[in-house]
Amino acid sequence: MTAVLVLVEHDGGAADDLSRQAATLARGYAEAAGAELEAVLIGPGGADAAAGLGELGVAKAHVAEHDGLAQFAPQAWGRVIADLVAGHAPAAVVAPGSERAAEVMAHAAAIADLPFAANCFSATPGDPAAVTRVRWGGSLLEEARLHGATKLLTVAAHAVEATPAAAAAQTEVAAFTPELSDADLAARVVERAQTDTGGGVSLADAKVVVSGGRGAGSAEGFAAIEELAALLGGAVGCSRAVTIAGWRPHTDQVGQTGTKIAPEIYIPCGISGATQHMAGCKGAKRILAINTDPDAPMIANADYAVIGDLHEVVPAVVAALKARGG
Repeated sequence: MTAVLVLVEHDGGAADDLSRQAATLARGYAEAAGAELEAVLIGPGGADAAAGLGELGVAKAHVAEHDGLAQFAPQAWGRVIADLVAGHAPAAVVAPGSERAAEVMAHAAAIADLPFAANCFSATPGDPAAVTRVRWGGSLLEEARLHGATKLLTVAAHAVEATPAAAAAQTEVAAFTPELSDADLAARVVERAQTDTGGGVSLADAKVVVSGGRGAGSAEGFAAIEELAALLGGAVGCSRAVTIAGWRPHTDQVGQTGTKIAPEIYIPCGISGATQHMAGCKGAKRILAINTDPDAPMIANADYAVIGDLHEVVPAVVAALKARGG
């Protein structure tokens, strides 16, 4: 039986959220194609993470182990996938919607000489396969046809809800050592710099995100936003205009060129809602927008809205929370 292969990124011995989303789409594709769902995990900890993939319906996990894979090396990862395609001829390879996975799949497509579709949120097997994908920062949905003996695609971040399989599988774990050249390992991670979150939650993982835009007026204008985020146990974000002005670091930016978030609630304050910003926050379950402009795009995309000056509204919300004991 042919297979559909999903690239699983992992941390702490478990698949990450975006990989679980990719596995959900891949499982649906495999079922429609009459194929088994298999996974590929690369680098240290892969075997541990593979053990937990049964609930996602993964029948077999290919675990690539090599001294050169101790740290992320995009071309080497691409080589691993291209070699699996050459040796096993899967119907498709599906990868998560992370920047890292997109880079890996671009290398795999170049090595295997296959077309590659990024940012998909639906895919139907066939020759060619039919895919629907996000374009232009989320402002356009494109229906396309994906050719090739093996279809390569990534799943748009937070566009597919991760769900377990109807019946858990017994995952066979097969470790292998890929053949990698010096060229494959020429570009690799040699050091990681941790972002200082002040001991709080990171922007990508936060269940509550409170962001400020141009309407904050200055770096000092974020004081109330920071206080509200702290009271809600959340993280502080910002728009691209704020980072350009130098009020906040780029690590705080929410958007297509910043961090893509998926909190339970997102509270943008004084942010107009340009396409670039909406591409980063579309994964939010609920949006509560605070803005003086009732016609701002952010208001149109919000579940709830307060039309008012953030410098008045946010302190009032902070005071009300404190009056209730936090």
